[in-house]
Amino acid sequence: MQNYRAFITGLAGPRLNGEEKSFIAEYAPWGFVLFARNIKTAAQIKTLIDDLRKATGRQHLPVFIDQEGGRVQRLKPPLAPNYPAAAQIGALYRQNRQQGLRAAWLKARLIALDLRRYGFTADFMPLLDLPVAGSHQIIGDRAYDSRLEAVIALGRETAKALRAGGLLAVMKHIPGHGRAAADTHKEPARVNTAKEVLQKTDFAPFAALAALLPAAMTAHIIYEAYDAGNAATLSKAVIGQVIRREIGFDGLLMSDDLSMQALPGTLAERAKGSFAAGCDIALHCNGAMAEMQAVAAHSPYLAGQALARIERAESWITAPAEIDEQALRAEFAGLMPAAAV
Repeated sequence: MQNYRAFITGLAGPRLNGEEKSFIAEYAPWGFVLFARNIKTAAQIKTLIDDLRKATGRQHLPVFIDQEGGRVQRLKPPLAPNYPAAAQIGALYRQNRQQGLRAAWLKARLIALDLRRYGFTADFMPLLDLPVAGSHQIIGDRAYDSRLEAVIALGRETAKALRAGGLLAVMKHIPGHGRAAADTHKEPARVNTAKEVLQKTDFAPFAALAALLPAAMTAHIIYEAYDAGNAATLSKAVIGQVIRREIGFDGLLMSDDLSMQALPGTLAERAKGSFAAGCDIALHCNGAMAEMQAVAAHSPYLAGQALARIERAESWITAPAEIDEQALRAEFAGLMPAAAV
């Protein structure tokens, strides 16, 4: 593997501009993430991702997107169908376990088909957060259920389907965002729940799937029982003790977006802090060049354990087997009649 820096970067718009090409050549980011501002037409998306491949010289370049269904879906009609939120899959699971499991698999497999069609190779899914009463609705219906067993079962099917579709899957938000009372895009969020409770609830879905999933995204949450001064992304205690030991996750650990306002300090300080705490990859999403340069300049080159985790994660990016798309969409529509897929 060529020497890449340990960060994922966003882009400013629907085309790769000259400044961004120079940035890529200078800083060699490991991967890219696209948002609605980068997405216009089918041909444009394919061209943008092809241009990224040309700029990096990498055929299996990690190109990420948030395509969960429901409120968080960057590709919308006519580029991709509107998929139901995770909570709708969870509701079916409550009624009929086998139908719910099948719906979770079908939804993720069809999303993978959509994404690979444009050249995406990774999705920030499954979301394994376990919501509790009174928590902020930033998670809300993005969660499969408030029951641990359901989140684990549906998250597992989602991960299996994404892998079958040749996508790198990233579980989020480790070690758990469901108890937060604030939106971490806008402000810090603190959780003062006891360790024993967290271990049996919030942390448990991630522990159950730690050996299956190759990658995880951190939560910008302050868990006061472990580290009252730092969000998980910047906490050696949370990453070392909770994520790596208690949860037992030894895969690729990336930060949530470093430009979110839950984190203190400058972008350079946030990037340095995330690596010092134990993150393998820094994620920066907004496409602002000055911020991109600050994160890039403080992102190390991939080496050691981080490089080994990268290689394991990239093994999920494969050419998927052929499927009968029409049959799968019809089956999914039969299970989820309100979903126009």
